[in-house]
Amino acid sequence: MSVVAIPTRRHPGARPPRPRTGPTLTITLDLVPGPLSPRLARLVQLLGELAESGEGQLRTVGDVAPKPRPAPSLAVGEPSAEADQIHILAGSRIVRRGDLVVALTRIEYELLLFLAERPRRVFTRLQLLSSVWGYEHAVARTVDVHVRRLRAKLAGSEVVTTVYGVGYRLADDARISVDHGR
Repeated sequence: MSVVAIPTRRHPGARPPRPRTGPTLTITLDLVPGPLSPRLARLVQLLGELAESGEGQLRTVGDVAPKPRPAPSLAVGEPSAEADQIHILAGSRIVRRGDLVVALTRIEYELLLFLAERPRRVFTRLQLLSSVWGYEHAVARTVDVHVRRLRAKLAGSEVVTTVYGVGYRLADDARISVDHGR
């Protein structure tokens, strides 16, 4: 016969508040009018659960006026030069287009980084498969699919150029920079 002892758990609300001895983390969310995205709603829910369990405090700031956002100085439909600038932060594997973060898959990121580090060179599909994917056993048209997806995510800025009958290269007028330190 075996005996299993299960200690009783206190209700999270019954826990006495702990004195604040560690570092403080402040999270500020600038919310726009309208419904929250599912991910942001989940974050707010988790923060509320932490506050209810005594792990932290949840406070809303109602008396602070929101900061005015600068109005765009360009005419509608006229893209800015900075909005087309693409920054690859190789240390953190983040791609930014202007102020926006572009969500890329691992292969799309590796393909963009590979081409950005080797401007004005043309690569065949097989060369890209072996250099970016690490193998040559896939169908060569796999590269076409990933290039098409990369172009769609970076719409409005010509980054990858097709050299018909040969392969792909970084566009001559691609406004792209690679930062290996960040």
